[in-house]
Amino acid sequence: MAPLHFFLNGKRVDIRDISPNETLLNYLRYEASLTGTKEGCAEGDCGACTVLMLDAEQGRAAQLRAVNSCLVLVPMLHGREVFTVEALRDKELHPVQQAMVDTLGSQCGFCTPGVVMSMTEAAYRSDLDSAWKVDDQMCGNLCRCTGYRPIREAATRVAGTRPPGKLLNCLDNAKSCDRSLNYEALGESFTIPTNFTDLFQALESQPDARIVAGATDLSLEITKAHRELPHLVSVESIPELHQLELREEGVSIGAAVPLTDVETALLDRMPMVSRMLRYYGARQIKHRATAGGNICNASPIGDLPPVLLALDATLHLRSKAGTRTVSIDDFFLGYRQTALKPGEVLEAIWIPNILSSSKSGAYKVSRRRELDISAVAAGIVVQLGQDSVVTAVRIGVGGVAATPIRAKQTEDFLVGKVWNEDTSEEAAQIIEQEFSPLSDHRSSEWYRRKVIGNLIRGFYQETLGTDFVSLPDAPTATVVLEAPHEQA
Repeated sequence: MAPLHFFLNGKRVDIRDISPNETLLNYLRYEASLTGTKEGCAEGDCGACTVLMLDAEQGRAAQLRAVNSCLVLVPMLHGREVFTVEALRDKELHPVQQAMVDTLGSQCGFCTPGVVMSMTEAAYRSDLDSAWKVDDQMCGNLCRCTGYRPIREAATRVAGTRPPGKLLNCLDNAKSCDRSLNYEALGESFTIPTNFTDLFQALESQPDARIVAGATDLSLEITKAHRELPHLVSVESIPELHQLELREEGVSIGAAVPLTDVETALLDRMPMVSRMLRYYGARQIKHRATAGGNICNASPIGDLPPVLLALDATLHLRSKAGTRTVSIDDFFLGYRQTALKPGEVLEAIWIPNILSSSKSGAYKVSRRRELDISAVAAGIVVQLGQDSVVTAVRIGVGGVAATPIRAKQTEDFLVGKVWNEDTSEEAAQIIEQEFSPLSDHRSSEWYRRKVIGNLIRGFYQETLGTDFVSLPDAPTATVVLEAPHEQA
C-alpha cells in the first residue's frame, strides 16, 4: 500500500506507520522537530498552533488557509502543501515577521508563531477591504501579554501586500493533485475517496467508519476525550460536495464547502447566513468547518441549523441507491440523531430566496462574543402582507431542546396578526413558555427562556425601519443597538 505524503515547508514527507488519529500539531513537534508551532488549548481556540495549508483543489483558485494544526489529522494533508513558521525566514525576516518587530507585537513569544502565520494569510489575501475583516482574520489568536493594538497594527500594514518569495511562488504555481488515499497503520485506516462510487464502496466495506470533512468537532474526540477512531472516511475531496451555486431562485451549498467560502459568497446575497457565520468561530476554524458538518453533527446548539430552519432549507441526500430530498424540518430526529440512513451522505443544502416582503434576522448568544459555543441561537423570518399582517413566519431556535427546532406555537400565534410591538411582546411571552430547556454550565433554564423571548422583542425593534440589519463593520456586538440621542 502506497504511503500518504504531503509537502512540509517545500520538502516531500512520506508517512507509512503513523496512526491516522495523529494530529498535525503532534507530528510537527514530536516527529518533525518543528517546535515553532505551539500547543495551547488543543481545541482550536488559542491559535498558537496555526500553520498555513495551500488549498489548490478541484480547479479552485489557489489560496493559503490558516488552520489549527491541533485539529487537522495527518492523513488530511495527503498531497497538500503545509508551511510552518520555520518556512518564513530565509536570509532576512519575512515582511510579516518584520512588521511584528517594528510594531512591538511580541513579548513572551509563545503565541507569536501562530499570530505570524494568521497574519501571513492576511498578507496574501486580496479581499481585506474593511477594518472588520482584518479583525476577523486575527480573532482566532490569543495573546495574553502584548495586547492586541500592536498586533492589529502589524496586520493592517501587511494585509494584501503579497510579498515576494517562496509563498507567493507557491501560490502562483499551484497545481491540483490526486487526493485519493487508502491509508492503514496500527490497525486503523483513513480513506479519501474522490468520487461517489469510491465513497460508497468505502462506507460499505467499513460500515462502522466515521465520516469526516473538516474535523473541527470530531478531532476533539481525539485531543480531549482521548478516543481512538479506528476507521475514518473523508468526504472533503469529492468535487460535487464543493459546489456553491448562486442561482436566480436561491443558493445551493455543497456539504463540504468551507464556511469561510460560504460566508464570503453570501455576504450580500443572503446576509442572514453570513451574519450568523460572522461569529461562528475563528477564521482558522471556518477554513476547515463545513456547512454539512454543522448540520450532520446534529448538535442542539449548532449555529447554522436555526438559520436554515428559518430559511426553509432543503437537504439533498445521496447514497449508493440514489438521491432524495428532505426538508430540514424533518432532518433532526433526536439528540445527535438525523434522518441519514446507513451509507448515506449529505450532498448539498438548498436555500430559497427570502421574499422581498419579509423581515429577517439571525442571532447568536454566548458567554463570549467570539470563539464560543451558543447558549441560544435563533433565525427569524416574518413575511408581511397588506396592512402589515403576518402571512407566514418561521422561527428556528437552538439551545432550547434536544435538537434545533422550530417555535411552531409562536409561529401559529403570529400568522394573521398585525406585526406591531404588542404582537411581538405577546409572541415573546409565548416562546418563553414553548420550550423546556436544560440548565448546564453555559446557562440556566431561566436564562434561556428569557433570552429567546428577548430575541423576539429585539428582532422587532431592530427591523422596525428595515427588513434586515447587517452587523456593523466594527465587530462589537451581534445585535445593533443605537445610543439614545442626548437632550438638547
